[in-house]
Parts: sequence; structure tokens; C-alpha cells
Amino acid sequence: MKKLSKWWGRLLLAAALSLGGLGLYGFQQWQQLEQMTIASADEPLFVVARGETSFRLINRLSTKPVPELYRRLWLRFHPELAAVRQGTYKFELGTRLRDALMTIVNGDVYRLQVTLVEGLRLSDWQQRLAEAEYLEVKLADLDEGELAERLGVERSKLEGLLLPETYSYTPGDTDVSILQRAHQEMERFLADAWATRQPGLPIETPYEALILASIIEKETGIAEERPLIASVFINRLRRGMRLQTDPTVIYGIEDYDGNIRKRDLQTHTPYNTYMIDGLPPTPIAMPSKEAIMATLQPEDSKYYYFVAMGEGRHYFSKSLREHNNAVRRYILKR
Repeated sequence: MKKLSKWWGRLLLAAALSLGGLGLYGFQQWQQLEQMTIASADEPLFVVARGETSFRLINRLSTKPVPELYRRLWLRFHPELAAVRQGTYKFELGTRLRDALMTIVNGDVYRLQVTLVEGLRLSDWQQRLAEAEYLEVKLADLDEGELAERLGVERSKLEGLLLPETYSYTPGDTDVSILQRAHQEMERFLADAWATRQPGLPIETPYEALILASIIEKETGIAEERPLIASVFINRLRRGMRLQTDPTVIYGIEDYDGNIRKRDLQTHTPYNTYMIDGLPPTPIAMPSKEAIMATLQPEDSKYYYFVAMGEGRHYFSKSLREHNNAVRRYILKR
């Protein structure tokens, strides 16, 4: 009987020690999970696919495999980490596992930005989008007409129909999706601006407003001058004067090399406003919100001419004689 008692005592002691060891090991695993930082990876971005679980992500993120039992227990005590969201995430070196999972639960996906600058052409924007980090390129497979169809634009040219802005995106988005948003934003803004335009403007449609705004954008060196430059072109249109603006001439020149020659000013193209009356057929660049507002809310002035003085500023004149004097002073330096 004594031998049996000793045997049971030893068995119970062994069991107690085993449970204690198991408990200590479990506590250590818990502590490791609480303090663990995520593993560094060759790829800076971490992609969570549809249907993935936090149970699986623990081992994808952790520095070493965690036994299944302890992953389940740890998540049992952290139910807030259960519902993860698909997407692409970026974590700093040294991020704790728990914080990384919380980021994924909250859906704080990694967002990048691309700035599409006013005054540039569609071709310039295409190049900028092609260089944007983690943006999928689709434009290379589309000509302008196909892209217009994809964007739901009935016109064959997209110049001026997309709003210059800084657009955020996530890795895997496409360049076409950025332009879709730019087109939608332009439609919304232009509709609102057109609804509040000054009465009596010599502009019949919102599209004509975009055409003039693109010219104002190209002529403006100092932002504060936009409404005054707009007033010059509005005044000329009202009097039936030709706009005579170099940026339109440049737009109509194939393989422009940086110089406007006398023959360029005398060559009839749809965009040569020294030769045609009124506006050219399309915008010549992507106009900003400010250029559109200047077009539809121009300053009230008596100016019909302006000439560059340097550093982006212009001298404005009410008569041709005054303008010619300004040209001699600021351009010819006489």
C-alpha cells in the first residue's frame, strides 16, 4: 500500500511539474507574441489576400513560426484582431506584431500619391503616371480615342477634360483609374463653376470655358495674375479681336523645338490664334481650378494686351500704342 502511495505521489508530482513547465512555456509564448516585432522582408509592402485570417497572418508576419495552440489562445484573448481586411500595407522596421495586425484590421492600407500638374498636356500626364510607384500601367495599350471611350468621353481629344490635382492610390491601382477620377472631378467642378459664372461672358459652353482656361493657364506665370489675364482675352473676344497668343501656336506645331518663328505665326492651323478668329477647337493643356474660375469670374478691366516683364509677371496695356512701347521696353530692351 505504501509503495502504491509513493507511486501515485511521484506521478502527481511529475504531472504537476509537467503542467507547470507547460504553463511556463505557454506564458513565455504569450509574452513573445505580445512583444514580438514583425519580420523584415525583401519586399517593403505586405499584401493581405481576400479570405486570409489573422491566425495565418501571425506566422506570415512573425520572426519565427508560432505553434498553432498558442496562436489560437493568443487570438482568443485578442478578439479585436480577428477580422482582418484585404489590401496592401506597409510597416516600419520594428513594428510590433500586434500593432501590424491592428493596422490590417482597421484597413489602413498603404496609400501613395501622384500629382498631375496644371498646364501640362495629356502626354505629359501619361509619362508621369508611367513613372508612378506601384501603379499598374494600362495607358500604353490605349490610343487617345480608346482612352476617351474608356473614360466615357464622347470627344476624341482629352486635353483639358481632366482635373489637375494630387490623387492618392493604393498599389495595384491603374493609371486609367486615376484618369477616370480626374475626369469625374473635372466634370463636377466645371458644372459648379459654370453655374456661378459672370453674366454676359462671350463664352457659350462649358467646353469653351475649358479652352480659354487652358490658354490662361499657359500664359500665367504668377497665380494672382490669372483673373487679369482672363480679362484681356475676354475683352478681345467681346470686340472680335483675335487672341494672338503664342501657346496656341505652339500647340499646333508638330515636333515643336522650343522656338516660334515668323513662319509659324503666319502658318494657318486650327490653333494659330494669330490667323483664326475666336477660340481654337480644343483646350491646349490641362487647366487648374483657379484658371477655370478666372475664366468664368474675370477681373473687370480695360486691358487688351499684355507683355512679359520677367519673373513671370506681365505689363498690361489698354491700347496698341502702349503695348508696343511695353514690347520695346521689356522685350527689345530699347
